Amino acid sequence: MKIPTPTDGIVWITGASSGIGLALAEAHLARGWTVAVTARREPELQALAARFPGRVIVAPADVTDAAAIGAAVTRIEAEHLIARAILNAGTYERDTAETFTAARLRRQVELNLIGTAICLEAIMPRLIARAAGQIGLVASLAGLAGLPGSASYSATKAGMIAMAESLKFDLDKHGVAMSAICPGFVKSPLTAKNTFPMPFLMEADAAARVILNGLDANRFLIAFPEGLARPLRLLRSLPYGIFFPLIARGTRGEG
Repeated sequence: MKIPTPTDGIVWITGASSGIGLALAEAHLARGWTVAVTARREPELQALAARFPGRVIVAPADVTDAAAIGAAVTRIEAEHLIARAILNAGTYERDTAETFTAARLRRQVELNLIGTAICLEAIMPRLIARAAGQIGLVASLAGLAGLPGSASYSATKAGMIAMAESLKFDLDKHGVAMSAICPGFVKSPLTAKNTFPMPFLMEADAAARVILNGLDANRFLIAFPEGLARPLRLLRSLPYGIFFPLIARGTRGEG
């Protein structure tokens, strides 16, 4: 399976107006890619384009709007083939058993899970038809295990990981690479709202480099930072009688 390079086409990044998405756009630009960026906030996308004249295609859209995403992809591909798609748009809302609501879950499902599915529906058939390309779904370490304060968020990110796993079986047959990207805590407007300790908090540009290196190496699971990812994966493999007390002790009940 050939992993795309800048000579094969462009990279399309959703949720690219800030945080990991913006940092991923900048990291790809630094390595010679042309980048198409999608988000709801067009001024931030235009600001990026102004910094890199001729190398950024601005395609504003809401990922929960299937018609808008379909039109954006069609518009991009009218001039540039998308060789790599990084579906990063998402949100986080803290919840606990005491504050849980179906409405909060629905908002996160609509953006994190359905929004990703809408983007997949728009780009996946094109890559399959070309028997080439790569897709990365930005999930979270919170998708590897249900963590305190993240009932809704963990559910959506676990769904994204499972979706990536399932699609990989089919995409492999068509020569299209698939990766599930699971960052830990990364500085962004979303994590800035957190009031609890965030171990191994990373800068967005450092996270983007890890993701880009993982995609270039065709790793399916890109889980980081290692100091948080490895213990979490180990804990998740333990019996629940051990898992729950250790997680509760390690987080002190915080999300």
